[in-house]
Amino acid sequence: MNDIHEYLAELEDIPGTRVFTAARARQGYHLNQFAMSLMKPGNRERWKADEAAYLEEWPLSDAQKAALLSRDYNALLDLGGNIYFLSKVFSTDGLSFLQAVSTMTGVSVEDYQAMMGAGGRSPEGLRSKKEAR
Repeated sequence: MNDIHEYLAELEDIPGTRVFTAARARQGYHLNQFAMSLMKPGNRERWKADEAAYLEEWPLSDAQKAALLSRDYNALLDLGGNIYFLSKVFSTDGLSFLQAVSTMTGVSVEDYQAMMGAGGRSPEGLRSKKEAR
């Protein structure tokens, strides 16, 4: 495969996976900068006091703002969020990485922890969105 666009398109075909490409990084630049702002105690307090008002200070899309307010981490990944930056959001909410990521899988924290302790998701099953295989 010689075409980078073909290669990158194939990454989008992996079910349940969002590869953080340059395009996603560009799309999520301000979203990720917002998340990093929560490293400062004063910004965390402003965020907790009035989330919607704090978001108005950032050039985010309406979809990014809505996903942040609803804590839809899967949507945030689709909108350019990087999980390591987004961890600042769920840490501010008092959630561990394990608690937050388990919400993205649709299983309980205990089931997610057991699955990961057993080696993660099985490689068997749906491996291509477009080919449903």
